[in-house]
Amino acid sequence: MHVIIIGAGTGGLCLAHGLRKAGVSVAVYERDRTRSDGLNGYRVGIDPTGNRALKECLPPELFDTFVTTCARAPRFFNVLTEKRATTASFPLRPDDDPVNSERSVSRMTLRQVLLTGMEDVVHFDKEFTRYEQHGDGTVTAHFADGTSATGDLLVAADGTNSRVRRQYLPHAQIKDSGIIAISAKVPVTDETRALLTPEMFHGISLLFAPQGKFCIWHVMEFKWDREGAVKHGIGGNDAELIENWPGLLYDNTRDYINWGFSAAADKFPADVMRMRGQDLVDLALSMTEDWHPDLRNLFTLSDLGSCFPINIRTSVPIEPWQSSTVTLLGDAIHTMTPGQGVGANTALRDAMLLCRQLTSGKPVLDAVAAYEGEMIPYGFARVRDSLDRMGGEGPMHKPVIGRIMLAMTRAYFAATDRVPALKRKFLDDLYTYRGAE
Repeated sequence: MHVIIIGAGTGGLCLAHGLRKAGVSVAVYERDRTRSDGLNGYRVGIDPTGNRALKECLPPELFDTFVTTCARAPRFFNVLTEKRATTASFPLRPDDDPVNSERSVSRMTLRQVLLTGMEDVVHFDKEFTRYEQHGDGTVTAHFADGTSATGDLLVAADGTNSRVRRQYLPHAQIKDSGIIAISAKVPVTDETRALLTPEMFHGISLLFAPQGKFCIWHVMEFKWDREGAVKHGIGGNDAELIENWPGLLYDNTRDYINWGFSAAADKFPADVMRMRGQDLVDLALSMTEDWHPDLRNLFTLSDLGSCFPINIRTSVPIEPWQSSTVTLLGDAIHTMTPGQGVGANTALRDAMLLCRQLTSGKPVLDAVAAYEGEMIPYGFARVRDSLDRMGGEGPMHKPVIGRIMLAMTRAYFAATDRVPALKRKFLDDLYTYRGAE
């Protein structure tokens, strides 16, 4: 069996590792020209679902490298007001367990980890154009440079704008969620550190503001310094893994504060998606004039080259289809909003499940059918959950009911924070959802 994977993203590369680890022939085709191309986003939270997939699919030493290259774990889950008042602050569990823990990862760093040791598997500068399915059960992928590749299965791992999906499932639609976001990095310095409370600096912070405006703050601190050298105090196996890891040569990730500001699309100017850099920072400042000055200063101190707008999109669930020699994983089939923070983990779950089925000894079509029979229900369930949490039609964005909903949200978190039984249940539910198998 030879498997062709279109797209060298998180799910596609995890699947490629798992297949190769099991002795299955696999090739990945990526449109980026080089290993270091692409912005690839900022922080992603890897939960126990994602950890399990990586542990199962990656070689043991590479999984250890993944754990070592994660940012230090957040210690608090904070809920704030726009005045930087704390509505609630939940202490999070430690990340001592390599699998049953929450991890903060730079998307670029994770990609470099997943590309490690795959030089003979991943083919760059390969823009997929179309595929052909043949009577002998094989499938051929065609690329913009005139080349092609033939295998027994083609896996679409090419993201929200998947060309494979457009050909294979033309009725599968992607729609706007009604939410637009602006995101940027702020370098960690003594000046920027002082703008955050200790709980914010050591945690993940959600800020709910009037008119449905929302901001999330993550602080990412790694085990290497600005020059890429192992930090003082990092020793033992961690230091050895970082020093011997070739991926750091391609990764420019350094300690940073990541913020993401979002609101209903109708709150933004019509040309927001064409804005970049200072124009976006100025827009965020104009939309947050009554926010705490320290939070606004963090907007001002952003790395302008890292500031970009995002039109949050989501899949429209579809009915199951007849399985064939083409299948899909991750955003290529179930794009979801960041509302639940499980998009990357669901892609990793897909990769683990598809790898299990393809290496089970079943015929290819039976393996694909078994995979899709599980993936379609849980994938689109996550889509619905994420849209419910982050959709532009939600009551938080309405003029009158929005104020009521904001007050109720703050009251809920305040009560949950103060009642030990409610606090325990909130955290248990959070970890249960994010660690679902």
